[in-house]
Order: sequence, then C-alpha cells, then structure tokens
Amino acid sequence: MSGIKQLAGQTVWYGLSNIGGRFLSYLTTPIITYLVGTRAGQAEMGTYTILYGYIALLNIVFTYGFETAYFRFSNKEGISQRSLFQTAFTSHIISTCCFVFLISLFRVSIGDFVGVEGHYSYIEWCLSIIAFDTFCVIPLAKLRKEARPKKYAFVNLAGIAVYVFLIIYFLAYLPDAAAKSTGWLHNWYLQQTKTGLLLKANLAQAVVTFILLFKEWRTIRFELEKNLWRQLWRYSSPMIIGGLAGMVNEVIDRQMLGKLYNGSEQESNIQVAIYGYCYKLSIIITLFISAFKMAAEPFFFNKSQDKDAGKVYARVMKWFVITLAIAFLFTALFLDIWKYIVGPAYRSGVGVVPVLLAANLCLGIYYNLSIWYKLADKLRIGMYIALFGAAITFLGNYYFIPVFGYYACAWTTFSCYFLMMIICYKVGQRMYPIPYNVKKIAAYLVAMLLLYFIHVGVGAITGNLVIRVLAGMILMGLFLMLVLFAEKKELERMPFIGPYVTKWMEKRAVA
Repeated sequence: MSGIKQLAGQTVWYGLSNIGGRFLSYLTTPIITYLVGTRAGQAEMGTYTILYGYIALLNIVFTYGFETAYFRFSNKEGISQRSLFQTAFTSHIISTCCFVFLISLFRVSIGDFVGVEGHYSYIEWCLSIIAFDTFCVIPLAKLRKEARPKKYAFVNLAGIAVYVFLIIYFLAYLPDAAAKSTGWLHNWYLQQTKTGLLLKANLAQAVVTFILLFKEWRTIRFELEKNLWRQLWRYSSPMIIGGLAGMVNEVIDRQMLGKLYNGSEQESNIQVAIYGYCYKLSIIITLFISAFKMAAEPFFFNKSQDKDAGKVYARVMKWFVITLAIAFLFTALFLDIWKYIVGPAYRSGVGVVPVLLAANLCLGIYYNLSIWYKLADKLRIGMYIALFGAAITFLGNYYFIPVFGYYACAWTTFSCYFLMMIICYKVGQRMYPIPYNVKKIAAYLVAMLLLYFIHVGVGAITGNLVIRVLAGMILMGLFLMLVLFAEKKELERMPFIGPYVTKWMEKRAVA
C-alpha cells in the first residue's frame, strides 16, 4: 500500500508540474493577444509562432531519445548509475555544442528560409533556447529516476513563472517605462522587437531551469563510456524518426501556413498568429491528455500481467472518452465566452476551435489505443503510424492551405489524428485484442456531436449571448444526465462521488 501511495503522490506532483506549467503558459495568451493587436504586432507574433515550431522540431534532434534511453538502462544490472548519467549528459553537451556551431554557420540562409530576413539574431536566440533545454533533459530525468517529484515540479514551474513574468514585463510595463526614460533603457528598447523579447523570455526560462538543476549537474566530469554510449544510441535512434514525425503532426502546419498562404509575407504571418493563438483555446482537452499520458503508461504496464487487464484497459478507454467528450462540449458549447481569452484582432479564427477540439479528442483516443504496441514490444509500428500521419499532414496542408488558409490546417490536423486513431485500433485489435465497448463509446461521441450541432443551430437562429449560453448549459446538462443514467452502476461504486450518486438516485426514485 505504501508503494501505491508513493506512486500516486509522484503522479500528482508530475501531473501538477506539467499541467500547471501548461496553464501558466496559457495565461500568456490573453496577455499577448490583447497587448499586441496591431497588424505589425500580429505579424511578429506569427513569426514567433513559426520559430517556436522549429524549436520544438529541433529539440527532438538535439535530445535524440536519450532521456528514454536513460530510464531504460537505469534499471539494467551491471550498469553504473554514475557512468550512465555522465555518459548521457556528456553526450548531450558535446552534440549540442556541435549542432549549435554548425547551424550557426548557416544562420543567414536559415533565417532567410524561415522568413526572418534582417533578424538573424533570432536564430541565435533559438539555438540558445534549444541548447539550455537540452542540457536540462538528463538532470530532470535524474530527478524522476531518484523519485524526487517535488523538486521536479518546483524547477519546471519556477522556469515557466519566470517566462510569464517577463512576458508581462516586456509587453505591459516596459513600453511605458522606456517611453518615460531618456537613458539606456529607452535606447535599448528601441532596438528590440516583440519577437525578440518573447525569445529572450523563453531563453531566461531555460537558463533559470538549468541553474536550478545545479545540484544535479555539478558532478559532471565529461566522461563518455563508448560501449555504454553505443547501447544508448542503438536503443534511442529509432525514436528520432518517430519523435520527429509526431512533432511534425503537431507543429508543421504553422510553418506551412506561413509559406503557402496566398498573400503577402505580413498577411501570412498574421494568419499564423491568428491560427496559433486560437489553437490554444483547445487547451482543456490538451490538459486532460497530458494528465493521462503522465499517469497511464505506468498504470498499463503494472496491470499488463493481470488476467483481467484487457477489461481494465477497455474500462479506462470508456471513461477517458467520456472525459474528453465533456471537455469538448465544455469548450465548444461556451465558445462565445472562451473566445474573449484572445484579443479582438485574433478572434476571426475561432471557427477552427471545434475542429481542433475534435482533432485533439482523436489524438487522446490514439494515445490510449497506442498502449498495445508498447505492451507487445512493437514500437516500430507506432513509428510507421506517426510517419503516415506526417504524410497526411504534409499533403493536406500543401494542397489546401493556398485555397482555405488556416481552416485547411485545422481539418488536416483532424484528418491526420482521426486516421491514426482508426489505423491504431484496427491493427491493434488483430495483434493485441482489447475488448473495447465500441458501441457505447461511439454512442457517446455521436451524442456529443449531436448536442454540438444543435447548439450550432441555436446560434444560427439567434446571436443573443444569454440565449446561446443558456442553450449550452442545457445541452451540457443533457450529456451529463446521459452519462449518469448509462453509467449509474459504475458511478455508485466509485469512491467520493458514489454516495452522492446513490443519494440522488434514491431521491429521484422517491419523487
């Protein structure tokens, strides 16, 4: 029991650090979109969004799966924990310095390609961010390996808090302070761009995180055990392809929108900014998925030897889908309110939010389904599915962005995750069958979509905000009632909420 308590406690701390960190970052959305509303400002935010996507892609290359390899080999007999840490961390330091040096040589060509002509310092800032992020990977993995979730959470949240503080300072306070100053602050601010300031805030976050991990990396002696390194590389190298493919599915649509949109460079960047910040309105589903990913894999692996493991997986899937459906409706039915999170200049893109919500719902189901190839040691199949999704992403965006703009990005994202979900289910049921209650899951998803389209119909009849919100509350209540009546037996057996469900049912029976 103490082991279960420890695992539960660690899951809470890791979940809080990741979800809390995402939420803190999310707070920058209204700050940025309300304070940066001019067309020139929007274009800069588009540039920042594009650069951030490339940062995410390069992070996969710079880390080359050594975090996972570190965990995998930390439990192997005959491997020194000290040698493992020194080898993995030293490898990251050497490779990162080499990557940064080589890429810096071509920063002008790269800057021209990504559309930051005249601002080649952006490339240097991005490389610095990636470098410090990479330096933090193995020390953070060491914290997780040593079961120190509180420090892990503190380090992550402290870094993100620095980022949020600097965003507020740079965009809300600094312009007025610089205007009133006649000294160095005024001169310095005149040389800055909003994209550059946001990159500096990101770099400060990475540096602070690295400094807070001092106790973890101060023992580094730049030792690299060649035989151990080869084992780590053989294990982790296939993850580069799968990781890049997965990241392409998540971020490449912004880059392609900036390149393929049928308009001027400024108009293209504005479209990227609108799409990027409206995308953030689908965060509720993303938060649920993040929490699930943190807790699910240990749970699934621990249950894999049980006789009823398949039934447990199926039950988890059903409740996961119910949770995602509620998150979808909670956002989509009240989008008239949620849209005020982004500034007026960015709200023209809110129409993509329901599509992106549906896309992320499919992604969440895919993550749940993907446990079969992890349990069956068929990780290569997961890589192939991710590559297939990347092909859909490239082709869909390439052909349709010039015609439909960011709506093509949203629908391509949905198509990608929907097809990945279907393929993963079909292949998984042949190779590692799990008795999912497909009919009930499909019924919940159909009910979710039906209620959403009813709300769309209400919106077409009236533009009155009060009526639309009331309609959303009624429709949300109907879905919750559906779940309550369909799952009442399971709900009554659940801790905490079970007694309340039982009492409500008894009162209803008496009435």
